[in-house]
Amino acid sequence: MNRLASATSPYLLQHADNPVDWWPWCDEAFAEAKRRDVPVLVSVGYAACHWCHVMAHESFEDEAVGKLLNDGFVAIKVDREERPDVDAVYMTATQAMTGQGGWPMTVFATPDGTPFFCGTYFPKPNFVRLLESVGTAWREQREAVLQQGAAVVEAIGGAQAVGGPTAPLTAELLDAAAAQLAREHDRTNGGFGGAPKFPPHLNLLFLLRHHQRTGSAESLEIARHTAEAMARGGIHDQLAGGFARYSVDGHWTVPHFEKMLYDNALLLRVYTHLWRLTGDPLARRVARDTARFLADELHRPGEGFASALDADTEGVEGLTYAWTPAQLVEVLGEDDGRWAADLFAVTESGSFEHGTSVLRLARDVDDADPAVRGRWREVVGRLLAARDTRPQPARDDKVVAAWNGLAITALAEFVRLVETLGTSTDTGTGAGGDEADANLLEGVTIVADGALRETAEHLARVHLVDGRLRRVSRDGVVGAPAGVLEDYGCVAEAFCAMHQLTGEGRWLELAGGLLDTALARFAAPDGGFYDTADDAEQLVTRPANPTDNATPSGRSAIAAALVTYAALSGETRYREAAEAALATVAPIVARHARFTGYAAAAGEALLSGPFEIAVATDDPAGDPLVAAAYRHAPPGAVLVAGRPDQPGVPLLADRPMRDGRPTAYVCRGFVCQRPVTTVDDLLAQLQGRAPC
Repeated sequence: MNRLASATSPYLLQHADNPVDWWPWCDEAFAEAKRRDVPVLVSVGYAACHWCHVMAHESFEDEAVGKLLNDGFVAIKVDREERPDVDAVYMTATQAMTGQGGWPMTVFATPDGTPFFCGTYFPKPNFVRLLESVGTAWREQREAVLQQGAAVVEAIGGAQAVGGPTAPLTAELLDAAAAQLAREHDRTNGGFGGAPKFPPHLNLLFLLRHHQRTGSAESLEIARHTAEAMARGGIHDQLAGGFARYSVDGHWTVPHFEKMLYDNALLLRVYTHLWRLTGDPLARRVARDTARFLADELHRPGEGFASALDADTEGVEGLTYAWTPAQLVEVLGEDDGRWAADLFAVTESGSFEHGTSVLRLARDVDDADPAVRGRWREVVGRLLAARDTRPQPARDDKVVAAWNGLAITALAEFVRLVETLGTSTDTGTGAGGDEADANLLEGVTIVADGALRETAEHLARVHLVDGRLRRVSRDGVVGAPAGVLEDYGCVAEAFCAMHQLTGEGRWLELAGGLLDTALARFAAPDGGFYDTADDAEQLVTRPANPTDNATPSGRSAIAAALVTYAALSGETRYREAAEAALATVAPIVARHARFTGYAAAAGEALLSGPFEIAVATDDPAGDPLVAAAYRHAPPGAVLVAGRPDQPGVPLLADRPMRDGRPTAYVCRGFVCQRPVTTVDDLLAQLQGRAPC
């Protein structure tokens, strides 16, 4: 009997009609394996995963394979996005056993969950042979199987251990991390490493902050070069905005087409801050279009942001997105079709499959004259309208707490920047736009602001259950999986962002409650953190991964939230907890900078102060002091603007307007410089040119 029909996970529901007697992850499944004395197959994947679909079609939809599985195993299907703790444990085992990992992940385990054989995707003939071999080994070589499992558990226990060396995360370590990234930077194509190439958003956030603190032109150029290369490449959707998960090549040309919420949220932060720091018109446009993608394509009205769009459309990769020159001419006519083919690098031979091309931006449009920009916008609109008539990829519409937290933080920063700069093209930001472009920016900002506020309310109302976070929801109904450390960190940071954007005290109170729970339930003796709570389900080992990857590690996320909350609240114990957590990562930072980007970004905030900026004003959205403060805020600075002495807003307590005029207070550790009422005086304090 397949037991997935009532699952909340779209990934599990994709397998609800398989001839495999799937179980969801639950105690009853392992009890059944023990009763039958058979091994367990744990199959882990996610809804947008191309190779997960391939293995499903080849093997899990096959009656003969289903019979083999049902006769000899208890089969458990896991959505890695719902149960990142289960995924982390078995991915560590897979990497320990094979030297690599990926999805679908295929793990054979004993009835107590101990893994003894691990792999990823297996073609059907190989998978059938593997099932037969594992079944034979379980029946005839049980002792060897159990010994193998014990060795794997010992290996993954060491890999996930806490209690290693610690050291302060110093300026010298962060400088060394930036220098390592500079050495590893692909100076031709941007980014780091070769194919497949993933967007290095966390490293770019760190480099932008490092540039702010040190003035490093190299750090800024690496971030700018990589951001431009990605934006012009096929990994960026040139019509609708948003970014695919990764490029299958080393030069961003052909993407793996799935679009993940977390990538786009983190990339929105990168382009927003690149725009803030440089006024770069390309960064401005890409930030706008990424915010539009989040609000239009992933936001679920009344809820939060969906997790992803699939890589495949009707089982075919790129079906929605790829073009031929003839198709461009069919939609646009001869002249515009040829012009678009040149602009988007669409050739007869193609850059993708079967003579099709993925659209790339081969010519500059952001600094072009108004006539070219107008033609480009008109062509994009017509192509997008035509593309919308094609079959569309499916959407994984579950709401993941941590990823929605990342989206809230990114959108809050984007909205605040637009508010402070205005949408006018003559703001001195190098916008390179025109009236139509400014109107689009304003429209996107209004929709994005509404989406982020709805999402924050949804997390507070639905995902917080008896003071504890739940990991997922769908259709407004919260799921059973408990929140893990990254959920607490990302959502707490998001609530801090909401506090700064709205000036409402309740968001800071909610953030503090989450951080108190994290400190009580997730903390490790060495100052680090486990990824699961002390009262969570006990797996074969308790995960505690300190490294950043596609998303911030739980430890980096909680450290960043602690830094921000301490600056907003003035409570030093949260800063001390952040410093202790980062000290457990510091030994890794200088050696493996590519896998500690968010921890390093949090470290930059600590070294900078972070600055605490309060602006007492009756017009927080339009006050020039607020605009100047946000434009020139040092790394990790917090900013709250509003009427003095509002309840629940510590930064505005006892900070009045002077002589009835808007007044800015620039502080560190709640020790403030003299209040100022002019933009020039404020900038002097932020840039270290004024005495305290």
